[in-house]
Amino acid sequence: MYVLLTVFIFIAAILLILIVLVQNSKGGGLASNFSSSNQIMGVRKTTDFLEKATWTIALALLVFSIGASLTINRDAGDANKSAIEEQIQNAVDPGAIQNFPTTVPEKKENK
Repeated sequence: MYVLLTVFIFIAAILLILIVLVQNSKGGGLASNFSSSNQIMGVRKTTDFLEKATWTIALALLVFSIGASLTINRDAGDANKSAIEEQIQNAVDPGAIQNFPTTVPEKKENK
């Protein structure tokens, strides 16, 4: 389920990017390319459609994200958490005083 929602999130994100790029903040955008009078949808309806599509896809992206966070497998995280805790407990304390040898090792002569 998590993988399916992740795919939906990616699709919604790409669609949202494309719709936002089609829009023009000054009212042009996609509507300015279709300025002929025999269009089925007018300029205003194109802008309304793009705005509604933006809000709909943004809401879908929010719902998919919340749904994906609810379907994450939490059991796999516990195994990683215990491994991290084990590494922390077995870590060497850098502030501990090290015991260095007090005698000088003998030199071995190579003949």
